[in-house]
Amino acid sequence: MSRRHTTEVRIGSKIIGGDHPIAIQSMTNTKTEDVEATVRQILALEEAGCDIVRSTVPTLEAAKALGEIKKYIHIPLVADIHFDYRMAIAAMENGADKIRINPGNIGSRERVRAVVDCARERNIPIRVGVNSGSLEKDILARYGGVTAEGLVESAMDKVHMIQEMQYDNLVISIKSSDVLMCIRAHELIANRTDLPLHVGITEAGTVKKGTIRSAVGLGAILSQGIGDTIRVSLTGDPVEEVEVAKEILSSLGLRRSGIHVVSCPTCGRTSIDLIGLANQVEELTAGYDLDLKVAVMGCVVNGPGEAKEADLGIAGGKGEGLLIMHGEVVKKLPEEELLPALKDALDHWEEQ
Repeated sequence: MSRRHTTEVRIGSKIIGGDHPIAIQSMTNTKTEDVEATVRQILALEEAGCDIVRSTVPTLEAAKALGEIKKYIHIPLVADIHFDYRMAIAAMENGADKIRINPGNIGSRERVRAVVDCARERNIPIRVGVNSGSLEKDILARYGGVTAEGLVESAMDKVHMIQEMQYDNLVISIKSSDVLMCIRAHELIANRTDLPLHVGITEAGTVKKGTIRSAVGLGAILSQGIGDTIRVSLTGDPVEEVEVAKEILSSLGLRRSGIHVVSCPTCGRTSIDLIGLANQVEELTAGYDLDLKVAVMGCVVNGPGEAKEADLGIAGGKGEGLLIMHGEVVKKLPEEELLPALKDALDHWEEQ
């Protein structure tokens, strides 16, 4: 699919926008002041495939911790600032690769200018973040409440303020927990700016429901070529945010994420433990850096046909099953030998 053209923004060692791959972000939920715990969580996020990580900076101690944290991690570190402009400056002085602010929460224009001046000195990008819970009273009154149009106007007002201060190293985020509103807002803002967009459904919810809402919202936005970096916001382990984000991008053909496992739903024909087998296959394949589609089918009636589009597959029968490669049945095996046979095929895949 074609991507919307945006300007490039460098965040530490990563570049977003332009033709660069869509970057996956997450946010730590540790106390940033606790360097050891925060580093441990960021390293886990890195291993899961996170490209950029954000940590909250509510105190001067947290700002100072950024410098220590950066010594042990390998991805860009973004400082999340809410109300105190001094924390934004302190975060940049301690090595933040980017800051996230809502200029409307920072205070006076002079305070925003102080943040912008510090960012300009260090060429640090600013993510201008606006969400449905932070809209100004005049915009709420003008639009009769929270609307996609109001989100866009609020964000563009803040962008123009910073641009008037002669700084354009910016990323925009406009988020709502209302999926349809969020989709509409991104469609609108994509026609008003070529700055890169950070996309996400804010406060999406628990891992189960939040994954669904994020998939619907992000899928609709990204499928239109909109979005340069994403975060899936879940109430859970941040590593799960990264895993969901990878799957969303992979499903849209926007990111190679290793082996893609497809499996059929169970039905009355199923005579093996398909649910257990599919979970085992998903766990097994996570350890391979191969760009393959692997199918797990529940019966030998439709299994071989349904697995034809996969590179490799297994189809279960009553106490036995089939190993399938490139749509062709390779061999029939007892049920307990299906997973080992699949592993052996993966181990020797590049030799074929």
